[in-house]
Order: sequence, then structure tokens, then C-alpha cells
Amino acid sequence: MTAANTPIKICSRASLLIGGDAIQSFEDGSAEASVSAAMYEDIARAALTNTRWRFASDQAVLNRLANAPTGRWDAAYQLPSECIMVSAVTIDEAQIRFDTYGRKVFCDAVETDEVVADYIFRADESDWPPYFTVAVEYLMAGVLAISVARDNSLAQMMEAKAEYYIRLARARDSQAQTTRKLNTSRFIAERRS
Repeated sequence: MTAANTPIKICSRASLLIGGDAIQSFEDGSAEASVSAAMYEDIARAALTNTRWRFASDQAVLNRLANAPTGRWDAAYQLPSECIMVSAVTIDEAQIRFDTYGRKVFCDAVETDEVVADYIFRADESDWPPYFTVAVEYLMAGVLAISVARDNSLAQMMEAKAEYYIRLARARDSQAQTTRKLNTSRFIAERRS
């Protein structure tokens, strides 16, 4: 057995989950392939932006643009080309308020500030952990159950399975960082006073 580490393998397994045929390519002429070709990228991007996945997160120092925003903000910065969603913007490790406009971040910053964005990028399937891959397979199976099998109850079952695997994936992905300790000293000091 090989891992599902390409769009074709993920869609092929999704098709098998609903009792369909394996997909050899997005152009193989089958209904499963046609639906997968039309829907897969949107499903993958939606799943990637569903949570701040550690495997699809990165940081970058943003480049300040010469033209300032028209109103409300002091500065505009260019987002990295691979960014599909901004999670946070910081200056000196402190989160700041921001808005995204197209491929730009607008915020209040001076020219000497180093503005850093935390963002989600379109991670390649070969870099997806197994728990996320399985969740996307079930998401695609739900799409295929409606459009190819035309079986509403099967689609609902696949969607329920997808939700279960998304929750499981979130729990596993949250373990990919140092556990944050709750600072209770302020509460204890208040209680003692």
C-alpha cells in the first residue's frame, strides 16, 4: 500500500469510499474523475483554511508598499504569494490589528517596524499528515456521493465521517506545539488580597 499523497490518490480513495471506481487521472473520462477535477482544489483549500494547521502554517516578514492605504490604516504590506489566509500580524512579537485587502495587509506601523505575518499556505499533499489526508478523503467522498452516486443518505454519512475526522485532525494537530501553561499567579495574588 502507498500513502495518498497526490490529488489523484486522495480522490481515488474518496471514490472507493462511496463504492465508485478508482480514478487514474482527472481526465480519465469517468464521472468520478470529472467531479474530482472540478471540486478537489476548492475542497482542499477550504479544509486547509478550516483551522490553523501547523503543517500548513508559516511566517514571513512583510514588504512595505510605497503607497499608503486611502484611509483608516497607516501602511500597506504585500502578502507572500503562497498565502491563502492570514492568521496573525505582529510587530516585535505583539499581535496588532490589521485588515486584508486582496493580496495586501493594511495596519498601523511605522517604516522602521518589522511586520511579520503568520499565515496558512497551500501545503502540498505529500506534506499532509495522515490524519488530515483521511479527513479530506471523506470530504471528497461526500461530494462524490451527492454528484456521482446521487445518494443523499450516503452523502450525509460521508459528511458526518468527514466532520469526525476533521475534529480528530484538529486534536492531533494541536499536539504539534509546546503546551502553553496557564499563568495563574495573577489569580492567586488577587485571591490572597
